Amino acid sequence: MITLPKLDENDSAPIYVQLSDHIKREIIHGDWAEHSRLPSVRKLAEMLGISTTPVEWAYQQLIAEGYIYSQPRRGYHVRAMVDSDHAMQIGQTDKQTAGQAPVTQTTWSDHQAIRPARAVQYDFHMSRNDFSLFPIAKWHQYVNRIWREEAKELLFYGDPQGEWGLRCEIAVYLAQFRGVSCSPEQIVVGAEQHLLMSLLAQTLLHKGESTHSIGVENPGYRLLPGTFRNCGYRVVPISLGPDGINLTELEQAGVKLAGVSPSHQFPLGMTMPITRRLALLEWAERTKAYIIEDDYDGEFRYHGRPIPSMQGLRERSRVIYMGGFSQVLAPALCIHYMVLPRELMDDFREMYKNVLFEQSASRLHQRTLEMFMREGELGKHIRKMRNVYKRKHDLIVQAIQMHFGDRVEIRGQHSGFHLVLRMVTKQSATELVTAAIEAGIQISSTEYLWANGSRPADGKREFIIGFAGIEPERIDPGIAALARIWS
Repeated sequence: MITLPKLDENDSAPIYVQLSDHIKREIIHGDWAEHSRLPSVRKLAEMLGISTTPVEWAYQQLIAEGYIYSQPRRGYHVRAMVDSDHAMQIGQTDKQTAGQAPVTQTTWSDHQAIRPARAVQYDFHMSRNDFSLFPIAKWHQYVNRIWREEAKELLFYGDPQGEWGLRCEIAVYLAQFRGVSCSPEQIVVGAEQHLLMSLLAQTLLHKGESTHSIGVENPGYRLLPGTFRNCGYRVVPISLGPDGINLTELEQAGVKLAGVSPSHQFPLGMTMPITRRLALLEWAERTKAYIIEDDYDGEFRYHGRPIPSMQGLRERSRVIYMGGFSQVLAPALCIHYMVLPRELMDDFREMYKNVLFEQSASRLHQRTLEMFMREGELGKHIRKMRNVYKRKHDLIVQAIQMHFGDRVEIRGQHSGFHLVLRMVTKQSATELVTAAIEAGIQISSTEYLWANGSRPADGKREFIIGFAGIEPERIDPGIAALARIWS
């Protein structure tokens, strides 16, 4: 039976968050057996003397984070907290007689998934967010309002470029938070980055550039080169220096397109200084090339003011700005956007006429987000989450310094959602990552982000440590465990 938590209505954390955190701690500490059944929503609400709504939200949050699962007409159950070589038997009865074979209602195995789920004790995933403060109640209120007012209209196709009202709000938001100069007409909304990059690649092909080639950061985000390579582009890896992409190599490559992440380079985390940004803009003007600016986490800088975008440094710059709300709000909303230079808009429209694609992001989510932004909730949420992530950032830096000392070098501090640990070791990156995973610690190596098997010139191993999604109280013990394993 669950140990009843002490819920405090005056706490800054909502009741459902307090409840879900309490159940998580009990599951992690082993107070619940694997696949054991939790009280029903109604029963637990009665035990706690609260309404069923926060209990339902708490259970849904626990399902989303992988702590529990639900079965039709059989309630909520605790998910196994260790990785398994076979899929969990969801249809298995809670108690089976000796010698009786498990009853399975599905043949699906998690190992059939493109990205298998993994339950770990310390989750330093590079892209995981903290959803404990997501404004579910406010979002739900806006969703209901939109459905009441626009249900019939929302069920039909929308503007393939994205909802006009949302594009207006994005233009205002980008000017205020990122220094981007654009109009709603230049913004294209899509469900995810790959789709937007594919549309961009087709737009540039339609424009008829003489050389279809792109220079990309090495190491860098694999989605960018992979998407353009599949569209027929020649991909040229360009090395990085302390200030970002190597301009000499870029000049020599003869490309007409370059992809960069100047505010917080992925994965190494350096910030491109103003001199390098201006030089890159000058290169684009002189060679009639375009720059793709990936600004996936530019809103989150924890020491000093956020670095303005490169796109807004010059009027009518040859910069294609890419952003989205996965890191700002939640990936499940599936809302990303790109800002095209005005001169590419005619080519984009002509490309659309040849393809006739439809709007990919949910119209309901778009209209809800538009209202969320217009009423000031997004700015409020960003400021709140910036404080949350700053605390976690500072805690993880402190923990690394305490438990690793001078054995590692930390890169990428002060912004974003991850750090990079660099260390000298005789072991391979695969061996170290495997050892961490076997000990219940989720981390990643940067090696898969380097092109053509290349590695850091100094031979050090590099590892990506995310801090946004892990609970603050688990940061220090997690880093301490990693230091012990790697010692």
